[in-house]
Amino acid sequence: MALTDDCWQIVSIVMILQTAWEAEMQAVDTGRMILRPFKEDDLDAFYRLGTVAEAIRYVGNTPFGSPEQALQAMRDGPLADYERHGFGRVACVWKDSGEVIGFSGLKYMAAVDAVELGYRFLPEYWGLGLATESGRACLRLARDVYALDRLVGLVHPDNAGSARVLSKLGFAVEGQVRLDFIPDTPVDLFARGLSADEAL
Repeated sequence: MALTDDCWQIVSIVMILQTAWEAEMQAVDTGRMILRPFKEDDLDAFYRLGTVAEAIRYVGNTPFGSPEQALQAMRDGPLADYERHGFGRVACVWKDSGEVIGFSGLKYMAAVDAVELGYRFLPEYWGLGLATESGRACLRLARDVYALDRLVGLVHPDNAGSARVLSKLGFAVEGQVRLDFIPDTPVDLFARGLSADEAL
């Protein structure tokens, strides 16, 4: 059965949107890392990032009970976000080894109706400035690719290291909010604007 002109127009629009989405989700070189979209082949690293106690101490996550649970979380989390919003948390790949050592990136948070900058790294890579390095790249993406003019950060009040990263990136505390996945403690809400003439 031949496609009608209207059907071809719809197909063309879908192809254009898919091409734009793929262009927006291309890899970014930060210097020491490559930031790229997660794929299911990253399951081992994704599982570890969700089970190492030090890495999830302040984020309210229950450790993954199995690789299968981690795979479902990847599908429901970043992979779904890429399709839904055109952005999401991305894998941070250490250039020297090709290993996925963490994640960084943007995520729409319905609880605060804003796009959040978040990051998480394996403990052996802490103290190297990688959260700041990846975060700065994500600020540029947020402004220049996704045309966002504001980002937030959500930080457990005991997580001084994460608060320092956001401060270095130009965020300031606006208040506190409660999140369903951290029910016992209000978290600090950081925010910053993104202006076209700002050097990032």
